[in-house]
Amino acid sequence: MNNLLRKLFIILVAYPVVLVWLGVSVSKRERLPKKGPAIIVGNHNSHLDTLTLLTLFPLSLISDVHPAAAADYFMKNKWFAWFSTKVIGIIPVERKGGSPKEHDPLAGCVEALKNNKILILFPEGTRGEPEQMSELKSGLWFLCQQCPDVPVIPVYMHGLGRAMGKGQRIPVPFFIDVYIDEPMYVTEDENKTAFIEHLKQRFETLQDKAYNGRNHG
Repeated sequence: MNNLLRKLFIILVAYPVVLVWLGVSVSKRERLPKKGPAIIVGNHNSHLDTLTLLTLFPLSLISDVHPAAAADYFMKNKWFAWFSTKVIGIIPVERKGGSPKEHDPLAGCVEALKNNKILILFPEGTRGEPEQMSELKSGLWFLCQQCPDVPVIPVYMHGLGRAMGKGQRIPVPFFIDVYIDEPMYVTEDENKTAFIEHLKQRFETLQDKAYNGRNHG
């Protein structure tokens, strides 16, 4: 039933909003994983970011694609929690203090990857200003330490900050460009700072391609 609900949500909501109302152009779609485990990392400017990323995958794969999302926001009431987990398919991430031994906020993500799922993460942690990237958080690095063989695929989405940025409730029909990078992996000799800097450079390269594409379009 959950898989049916998720597919209906994609067909009846995500496709009409993202593909029809906005419109999307995808560069290097072939770099998307055909199966899990894999981690998709995207820039975060809009509530539509997750919907856009979900539309990139075929319906046959949707049941294996799960966005990681803050439990304190998406699990704040029973109805929203049911909708978020059963229809959107989120994996709640608890943002609590304490040592990892007492509470591992990434446990659900690790379990999903062990079950060959495709995880969607936003390493900025929260929505930034329209068409600007915020500082990347270290959660992804800690996740990769537990799952070093899992590929990380950076995806840059240009236009969603204008289509439906912070404070907007209705999406404006602004065409979206999506740029998909080659997979990257954490290496044994790569510390947290180096990994985050590497990912930042990947995003900056994709961002440059997006802006150059718009300027020459």
